Amino acid sequence: MKTTEMKDRLQQSQQFGRLYGHAQQQARQRCLRLIERYQQEFSAEPCGLFSAPGRTEVGGNHTDHQHGRVLAASVNMDVLAAAGVRPDREVVFLSEGFEIQLVSLEDLFVHEQEKNSSEALIRGVLAGFVRNGWKIGGFQAVSDSTVLKGSGISSSAAFEVLIGTILSHLYNEGQVPPEEIARIGQYAENVYFGKPSGLLDQMACSVGSFVTIDFQDPEHVAVRQIDFDFAASGITLCLVDTRQDHANLSDEYGLMPQEMKQVAAFFGKDVLREVDSGEFYRRIGEVRQALDNDRALLRAMHFFAEDQRVPLEVEALQRKDLHRFFELVRESGRSSYMYLQNVYSPSDIRHQSLSLALAVSEHVLAERGAWRVHGGGLAGTIQAFVPNDLLETYRGLMENCFGSGCCHELMIRPAGGVRLL
Repeated sequence: MKTTEMKDRLQQSQQFGRLYGHAQQQARQRCLRLIERYQQEFSAEPCGLFSAPGRTEVGGNHTDHQHGRVLAASVNMDVLAAAGVRPDREVVFLSEGFEIQLVSLEDLFVHEQEKNSSEALIRGVLAGFVRNGWKIGGFQAVSDSTVLKGSGISSSAAFEVLIGTILSHLYNEGQVPPEEIARIGQYAENVYFGKPSGLLDQMACSVGSFVTIDFQDPEHVAVRQIDFDFAASGITLCLVDTRQDHANLSDEYGLMPQEMKQVAAFFGKDVLREVDSGEFYRRIGEVRQALDNDRALLRAMHFFAEDQRVPLEVEALQRKDLHRFFELVRESGRSSYMYLQNVYSPSDIRHQSLSLALAVSEHVLAERGAWRVHGGGLAGTIQAFVPNDLLETYRGLMENCFGSGCCHELMIRPAGGVRLL
C-alpha cells in the first residue's frame, strides 16, 4: 500500500473509534508519525500498521496460579508498530525510548545474557512460531507504546502479542489464532525472558474484549470472549496510579501462592483448585493447627470465594446487569483487602496508598460504581468503574491526593492484537 493511500485510509477508518474511543485522533496521529519514521529509517513504505493492547484483570485476583478462573479485558492503551518484510532473515525493531539490538533468524537459541530484554522476547516469539509449525521471516518495524509500565497493564505481554501479530500477518496470512499467539508469548516470556508468568496477561492482550479464562487444566486453558458493549455503558474504567514503589516487594508477592499451596498440600494436593472447599471448612481447625499460619487460611478462603465469583461476574455481564456486576467487583475488592491481604505491605504500614485510593473511591462512588486493587497489589494501582457523570469529581479527588495525571481514563477495547491497515 502506498503511503499516501495509507494516510488517507487512516483518516477514514472507522476502526479507530472502535478501538480507541475518545483517544482515536491521538491514535491516528501516532500512526502517521510511525509511517513517516519508518520511511526515514528504512527508505521504504511499511506493509502495515499493527496494534496490541494492554490488559486489566477485572475478577479473579491471584486465582490463576492456583488453576482458578479469571475475568480480564483488553484496554485502549496499546503498542503500535509500522512494519514491513526484510529479505535478510533479520529482525530490526526500533522502539521509542530504548535501543533493541538486531535479532537473527539463524540464531533462535536461548541467550542467558539476554534474559529480561526485548531481544529475548523477539527471539522467543520467533522460536515459538517455528516450534508450533508456523512460518517466520525477517521484518523491520518502528513502534510506539502508551501501555503504562509497572501498573499491571502487562507491557511485556502486549509486546509479545504485537510481535506475534506482525508475524501472523506478514508470513502466515493472518491465520495464527489469537489463543496460539498468546501461548507463544507465554513461551517466550517463560523460556527466553526468564519470567515464570502464567497465561493470563498474554491471553487477555491477544484475544481482546472481556475474556474469561479457566486454568483448571494448564495445558488446555479454556478461554471465552464475553460480548459486552462497554463503550455504550456510560462507564469509564479508571486506573489510578498511587505512585507507591513496587521495589523490594517480590518476597511478599511470592508468599501469596506459597501460602495457598501450603493449604493445598495439607489435603495432598498441588493447588487449591483441587481442594474441596467444603472439606476445607469442615477441617479448618486441623489445618490451622498443622500450618500455624492464619493468613494462609484467609488466603485460601479468598481463593475459594473468588474462584466462584468469576462465573457470576461473567453471567452479570452477559445479562448486561451492571448493578450486579458492580456488586461482585466490590466483593472481589473487599476479599482481596481482608483475606488475600495484598492492599498494603505489612512491613510498611505507614504507607497505604492503595488503601487510601480505595477509600476515596468508595466515598465518591458508593453503590453507583465499583473499585478494587489492580494486579498483584501491595503498591501501584487500583481500578474503578466510574459513571461518566461522576468522572470529573472522581478524577479531581484522586489527583488532589496522588498528583496530576495519576488517573488514567480507559475503555475496554473490543479486539486484541490486530492489523489496522
